[in-house]
Amino acid sequence: MKQKMDNLTPARVVSELDKYIISQSAAKRAVAIALRNRWRRMQVEGDLRQEIIPNNIIMIGPTGVGKTEIARRIARLIDAPFVKVEASKFTEVGYVGRDVEAMVRELMGYAVNQARARLVEEHQEAARKVAIEKVLDYLLPFKKTAEEPSEEDQERMKRSRDKMRKMVLSGFMDDKEIEFEQGESESMPFEILPGMSMEILDINISEMLSSILPSKPGKRQKSTVANALKVITEREVNRLVTREKVAEVAKKAVEENGIIFIDEMDKIANAEKHAGIDVSRSGVQRDLLPIVEGSNVPTKYGIIDTSHILFISAGAFSMAKPSDLIPELQGRFPIRVELNSLTEEDFVRILSEPENALTKQYTELFKSENVALTFTKGAIAEIARFAALANEKMEDIGARRLHTIMNTLLEDYLFDMPDPKLKKVRVCKRFVTEKLNRVIKSEDLSRFIL
Repeated sequence: MKQKMDNLTPARVVSELDKYIISQSAAKRAVAIALRNRWRRMQVEGDLRQEIIPNNIIMIGPTGVGKTEIARRIARLIDAPFVKVEASKFTEVGYVGRDVEAMVRELMGYAVNQARARLVEEHQEAARKVAIEKVLDYLLPFKKTAEEPSEEDQERMKRSRDKMRKMVLSGFMDDKEIEFEQGESESMPFEILPGMSMEILDINISEMLSSILPSKPGKRQKSTVANALKVITEREVNRLVTREKVAEVAKKAVEENGIIFIDEMDKIANAEKHAGIDVSRSGVQRDLLPIVEGSNVPTKYGIIDTSHILFISAGAFSMAKPSDLIPELQGRFPIRVELNSLTEEDFVRILSEPENALTKQYTELFKSENVALTFTKGAIAEIARFAALANEKMEDIGARRLHTIMNTLLEDYLFDMPDPKLKKVRVCKRFVTEKLNRVIKSEDLSRFIL
């Protein structure tokens, strides 16, 4: 559940991350401090606030140790625009592919959706009240007469309207048919086909064409009261929540609180310094530099200043090192934290402690088939041992190894369910050993199965 930054102290952020991520306390602390510094900066008054720039972070560690998971949990935890991108997907300007400014446009697009959802929620009640009054107008149309209605007539009309309002609110009138005005019908939307890149222009074709093509006047249609309330409420919400208001709120949120997580940063580092070796990598770094330093990026919602967006990057840096990045870019990521490889003890904790532990996930999956699945402590310790052993023998893929181990362990049950005869499954140490020992000992089997 998302929480306001006012309540998210660094200790609270770490505590929330501890519910899902085992170990990696240094990375959690660095991210927690960086998030809190965003809030602290907003409390500073005067021109000095603009001078306080975020301390961007590089998280260094092998795959499967929690770098991406920290980013995912932050996205769910904070009430701020957040987007995750992969550095390897970007190319230097002039090459076919995505340019680095696309990440800012993506962040702004996310912020717009977030801001609109929030504003719609704020105005939903007011829109609903207006919709009810308009439905009452259709149910009890006012008869125009040459004479002004008397006070007695007005009082009678008010009583009738109040009575009808109660009936509408109680749902008694939901199935009654009324004729109401749809409002202006919008032009047919146009969509960009997959594969067609319009990122450079960043144009909303649908909005452009709808403004050019004439709109048809609203038609009257018959519908139930329940449907009319829904349609009119949506119309009123759109009237109250304008595109300009949404863009204004989103722009402020992005510039003040926006966070961009750049994964696979090591893929754009040049480990070899020979001329002509993958020029596009250095090009992407040079293109990324002004975005991280602070520049104005044009989007369809307006110009976005990236000076105070927090950038968190991550990478395994097994083939390259952070020092292989261009010096200017290194200087823009002053905080470096190293995430440790996971040990057998870590795997035991990962399988039992987090709220989303794999053992808990599989227990619920089996429960959906009316089968009670349980794991003994010995079984969990043995699964952890095999995961650590597989990571030693083959590529170290961290906690992701647990997914392959668990699937191999429970594959037969997952295939056979639902089975009327199967009501309980108890996974013990002996069962784990018998199931995985043959696989882990055989190089060929372990290579292709685990």
